[in-house]
Amino acid sequence: MTQIFNEDGASAVTAIEAGPCMVIDVKTGEKEGYSAASLGFVEIGKPKSGRKGRGKDRKPSKFKYIREFRLDEGQEVEAGQKIDVSLFKAGDLVNITGVSRGKGFAGGVKRHHFRGGPKTHGQSDRWRAPGSIGTGTSPGRVLKGLRMAGRMGGERVTAINLEVVEADPERNLLLVKGAVPGMTNGLVLIQKSRRVKK
Repeated sequence: MTQIFNEDGASAVTAIEAGPCMVIDVKTGEKEGYSAASLGFVEIGKPKSGRKGRGKDRKPSKFKYIREFRLDEGQEVEAGQKIDVSLFKAGDLVNITGVSRGKGFAGGVKRHHFRGGPKTHGQSDRWRAPGSIGTGTSPGRVLKGLRMAGRMGGERVTAINLEVVEADPERNLLLVKGAVPGMTNGLVLIQKSRRVKK
């Protein structure tokens, strides 16, 4: 993250190296039942044998990351086409998906924002305890999905309606207002937002 200065003053932005990506494979509604494009990012030297069979030519893929994006109706791309930051412009709203930072084992207060127990009336060791986790005779068990202490972070998260401040195709940089999910140098997926900001 960094900051830039505009007419409104300082603004915190995240600098993202976005592309260029190569269209490896195109799926159509007639053949596969849905329209999508597979994009490759970061070229590698010698591909491993496990990467065989990706793309129309069925040669081993020479990209480190391969991700599939759904296409809208009427949207057409071709295999071999390059996609870069010029797709975006300042003022666009984007959705950015990444894997959130892993924070290890965390209790209910930190993980789920539990209020905690009373600080007085004899409760000396229950300040950060979760409290009751189930009922008595019926159903007589702990229900699935109950919020408890456990491993926090490391999940797929999407930040929606982030504003593009600047797109620089020469340096493959995209400046987005605010923070994006994930670690520094982590992989993120950027898509144009379909929701309208109120």
